[in-house]
Amino acid sequence: MINRARVAVVGVGNNISALVQGIAFYRDSGSLVGIRRPVVDGLGVGDVDIVAAFAVSDEKVGADLTDAIFMAPNNYPRIGAGLPPSGVRVQWGLTDETGIDRVAQALAGAEVVLYMAPSGRPEVARAYAEAALRAGVAFVNATSDVVARDPHLLDRFEAAGLPLLGDDLTSQFGTSIVHHALLGLLEERGLTLVSSYQVNLGGTEDFRNLTQHGGSKMVSKLNALTGDQATKDKVQIAPLGYLSQLASEKVVYLNVEAQSWGGSPVSLDVKLKVHDPSGGAGVTIDLIRMAVGALRGGRGGYAAEAAALLKSPPGTAH
Repeated sequence: MINRARVAVVGVGNNISALVQGIAFYRDSGSLVGIRRPVVDGLGVGDVDIVAAFAVSDEKVGADLTDAIFMAPNNYPRIGAGLPPSGVRVQWGLTDETGIDRVAQALAGAEVVLYMAPSGRPEVARAYAEAALRAGVAFVNATSDVVARDPHLLDRFEAAGLPLLGDDLTSQFGTSIVHHALLGLLEERGLTLVSSYQVNLGGTEDFRNLTQHGGSKMVSKLNALTGDQATKDKVQIAPLGYLSQLASEKVVYLNVEAQSWGGSPVSLDVKLKVHDPSGGAGVTIDLIRMAVGALRGGRGGYAAEAAALLKSPPGTAH
């Protein structure tokens, strides 16, 4: 019998809605649509249980997780049939460093904390990481806030034998991965980059938050594109735009201007439209299983195999 991964989630927004619904869908259907890694460290996509949840919304706190993921302002669509009650009551989360011990006690029984609260609150992200350390569980930071890039914090997780994966997941098929691939293709084919930009528009609450607290996200996006400073200097990322009518969808516009043989111009424009939370869940499910596998294998600190799934792993700018 498979020993399912036991996960505590922080934030009960669209990304968690997509994750919770997706786990149930794949567990019930056995489908492999949209799955890159059917099994990671012996765990299938459906072999994940949410055992605790934290939020700071008065409406969601106290509700069953199944009900909370569909509460406004969440707007991710329903996947398949209705979900039964989860039996997990959403608990009051952290807004600062007060209450770390309370959260650590509530993590009893969990193996990993998945941090998916809105980006732009680094002190809260670090408070949850501290709670994970005290509880003896792994930590996955899916946001752009600096956690795994903090050398002192990473050293503490490694010394404790606890995995710390982050920062900021690379969506399954989103702006960063497509833009990075296009820039890499230019280099591979011998073209010279002149300039490039990306424009991101979305309608989720996380997107709305990032329009006001998007500094760390901009740094993380640039980290994901290229490690070459000369190329970075030619790439611009417009401030994120929030449009409520997009709901859980994200619309992206990419432009690349380059020169080929003899300096002749090449111009490329791309439009990408995706459900942003789906792209997050498609990567988060792998990060969770990697963290649990590392924890069970006694491997603390950063798991190098997670690098391809992250925009800003340890050693990148912050």
